[in-house]
Amino acid sequence: MNENASEAAGIAVIGGTGMNQWPGLQIDERRAVDTPYGPPSAPLLRGRINGATAWFLARHGEGHKLPPHAINYRANLWALREVGVRSVIAIAAVGGIADWFAPGEVAIPDDVLDYTWGREHTYADGRDGSPLQHVEFTQPYTPSLAARLHAAAAAAGVVIAGAGVMAVTQGPRLETAAEIRRLRHDGADMVGMTGMPEAVLARELGMHYGCLAVSVNWAAGVKGVGDIHAEIEQSVQTGMAKVHAVLAALLAA
Repeated sequence: MNENASEAAGIAVIGGTGMNQWPGLQIDERRAVDTPYGPPSAPLLRGRINGATAWFLARHGEGHKLPPHAINYRANLWALREVGVRSVIAIAAVGGIADWFAPGEVAIPDDVLDYTWGREHTYADGRDGSPLQHVEFTQPYTPSLAARLHAAAAAAGVVIAGAGVMAVTQGPRLETAAEIRRLRHDGADMVGMTGMPEAVLARELGMHYGCLAVSVNWAAGVKGVGDIHAEIEQSVQTGMAKVHAVLAALLAA
């Protein structure tokens, strides 16, 4: 195993819709971690993929019961940092807005627009005496980690559809066609519900953060109206198979 693979214990995957479990992960440990912000969504799982070690956290909890706005993002990132994680790869099921991001395709976003509200979005809220941070956030996704994801995709033979801007909405409902027109006008290429405050909390903790986004449907009004849930089910299977291949290649690199 080379140096990068030996460092993989410092990598965590946060799985969302379509990846509430990590197929093929041989679990060595389930760890319940207490944090100053309460418990994370689920116990942290440490396991192996092809001999390489990584952590896994189910963002929506075991059984996929937590809606996006009710996730304890602060506890999730804090718990991962406590077990030694330094690089986080977020898996996101999103709606495609850009014409190049069809259902079943995978993107590696490079910027974010935050439309959420009411979420605990910082550790520097003054309530525990923590110092105020005006954290630098010009590049929400760590470029070096994004480069590793692109290289892993190439090694796995997975075509990455593009980079692009992730819009993060409150959920749990899906968006209206008018809202998607606004997001497109604002510059968004895809829309999800969980990328914030996850990305900025990782930044506050000094962790690298990257994302593999799977288009599971066309966003509202982009390509007409069909059976959206059937489309999502099919696209999740196609897209997540690509994600699994990229993760395996990343850990083996």
